[in-house]
Formats: sequence, structure tokens, C-alpha cells
Amino acid sequence: MFACVLIYGAISHLGRGEAVQRTRTALAERIAEQRSGVGDPRALVGEMRRSVLLVPTAGGGLWSAWSGGVRWICGFTDEAALARFALLHASGDQPMDYAALLGARIVDEVVPSLDEPTGLAVDIATEDGSMFFPPVVGIVADGVAVDTGEAEEGRGHGR
Repeated sequence: MFACVLIYGAISHLGRGEAVQRTRTALAERIAEQRSGVGDPRALVGEMRRSVLLVPTAGGGLWSAWSGGVRWICGFTDEAALARFALLHASGDQPMDYAALLGARIVDEVVPSLDEPTGLAVDIATEDGSMFFPPVVGIVADGVAVDTGEAEEGRGHGR
């Protein structure tokens, strides 16, 4: 049995259970380093900010999930990582549209525009290759970081 995933005009034919060939972007490399314990967290955040991420769109907005009181915008380092996600979350006969956004734009513009604590989840369908960038100082704007205490003053999402 084969699944056919249509992603913004690109078709991927995969056997059930067959993995999409993994390609490594600079961000995927930094994530792998960090997960193996040899990465530099500041370099990882910097690479995330410089990277173009593919973010699925749904209902006129960006696809996100909620966990632990945090909304997570889901971004992918390349079309192969997005295809792995689409196999789990999209109908095989429907296209999965996505936006290509700089990581910096997501954490500096999109996250502050939302009314709840929001972080960025990268490559969540990639076994041993995902990384979460929580809504904390140094990743998102201080005014919406959960670790600043500004929510107590009524200005941010902090708690």
C-alpha cells in the first residue's frame, strides 16, 4: 500500500511505514549536535532565527498544537521533514499548504501577536530530530516570555 502526500504541488509517493529520505539543513545539523550533547545552545537559537522554516497552514492561520499550557507553532527544516508530518496529519488526497518563514519572524512577530504563551516546535515528526524552542527570554521577545514575570504586571504571557 502506498500513501501519496501532496505538499504545495510536490508529490511524494511513499510505501506505508517507509521513511522520507532525510536531508540535513544547517538547523537540522545544530539540532543533532544539541541532542547528542555537544551543541552550543546559543548557536542553535541563532541558526533557528536564520533558517527558513516550512510551517503548515490551516484555516487561514499557521498550524499549531497545544501541550503543557503552551501553544506550539510547528515548523519544518525541509520538505522531507514536512512530508513526514503530512503522512501523520494530512489526508493523502488533500494538499498541505505551507508558508516559508524565517525563524526570527516566527519568534519576533508571530509569537508576540498571539494572546497565549507560544513556542516553536521544529521537525516534530522526525524521530530523534525534533527540537522545541519554548517561550522564554533569549528565544522570544521578553514581553511575551513566560520567565520574565511581566504577566503579573499585566503586560506579557509570563507566569
